[in-house]
Amino acid sequence: MNFPFFVARRFFSNVGSEQRRASHLTTTIATTGVAIGLIVMLLSVGIILGFKQEITKKVEGFGSHIEILDVSSLAAPDAYPVHADTQLINSLKRIPEVRGVAPIAQKMGILKTKNDYMGITLKGIPADYDTTFLANSLVEGRLPKRSAAEGAVATPEDGVTSSASNEILLSRRQADELNLKVGDRVFAYFFEETIKMRRFKVCGIYQSNMAIFDKTFVITDLNTVRKLNHWEGDEATVIEVRLKGMDAIEQTLPQVERLCAQLNDETSHSRKAFSIVDHYASIFSWLQLLDFNMMVILVLMLCVSGFTMVSGLFILILERTQTIGVLKAMGATNTKIRNVFLHFAGFIIVRGLLIGDVVAIGLLLIQQKYGLIHLDPANYYVETVPVEINLWAIVLVNVGTLVLTTLALVLPSYMVSRIQPSKAIKFE
Repeated sequence: MNFPFFVARRFFSNVGSEQRRASHLTTTIATTGVAIGLIVMLLSVGIILGFKQEITKKVEGFGSHIEILDVSSLAAPDAYPVHADTQLINSLKRIPEVRGVAPIAQKMGILKTKNDYMGITLKGIPADYDTTFLANSLVEGRLPKRSAAEGAVATPEDGVTSSASNEILLSRRQADELNLKVGDRVFAYFFEETIKMRRFKVCGIYQSNMAIFDKTFVITDLNTVRKLNHWEGDEATVIEVRLKGMDAIEQTLPQVERLCAQLNDETSHSRKAFSIVDHYASIFSWLQLLDFNMMVILVLMLCVSGFTMVSGLFILILERTQTIGVLKAMGATNTKIRNVFLHFAGFIIVRGLLIGDVVAIGLLLIQQKYGLIHLDPANYYVETVPVEINLWAIVLVNVGTLVLTTLALVLPSYMVSRIQPSKAIKFE
């Protein structure tokens, strides 16, 4: 058996004896320090990853990973539609990372009731639009019916009709401010050369808890908005390209840009692709700031854990001075004795890591299932603290804590070389 490991195990197993009260207190403090440090780190990582995942999911749900539009429409959206021709749509769908492609039409207007009014953006979505996020965000009613694509069969049970719908989906914020509920009818006004009025029926209410969406977007049928814009055929405000994940944007965006350049013609000469990161730069800048905050927390807690272990190792070495003298007198080298205490500290670190893992993962699971800690959606975009339990992140934090804490102990372990057997051994 390895000599340093054997001696360290004996030290660790006798740490709770009556003769070793100081060692017991020291190891308890050191173990607690490592455990608390790991708990704080894992909770921070889980919460920050949860926030990033939840916010990204909301942004993806209301938009897409990549948007194609006519650059002239940035100044006048209604006047410069992008052409979502079949060739472009089919070419986009053949890109490996693309999960779906959908033309979207938008129209700015005003919703007005007897007592109040509100500026909105009417967003028209097609029948084959991915409505998973909208469906999950529903708090009342249902999604608006959408007209079937040209040549497609209408299926009313799936919410698809043969003609344009007059149904709209409002946010909870919009419904409360205008005092509207499901089933109510409301007038919308659109300003062009003349004022155009249209009456809509509220079919449902959603809540995303993100003001940038809840105070702006009203969802309806694609063809409804096309008619309001006097558009025909394949004209749309933007072509939304959904990918398999955020990590595919960097790889796929250049392919989409090249495709737009190749297929541009006289009618669509200025089609340009933008990523969701460009569109919502402020949100993703905030998410990057969360990454920085997480790194600061990790560094601070690693420093605390390292300091606790270094202090504990000094105390343990001083307490075992006589034992070190005896080992040296019997021929043990400084290296072997240093390894003894490094193994001893390793036992403490591993025990602290195990306790920290159990407590941290338990707390994360409880919050994930029951949502005990609540937040103000107006400030944090979510109603409860979101958490994500990422196995690789947990493993990485554990390994990092183990390695860095152990490395911090190497220098104080050289203290054993200063202990001389003749002075360390006490004869009774």
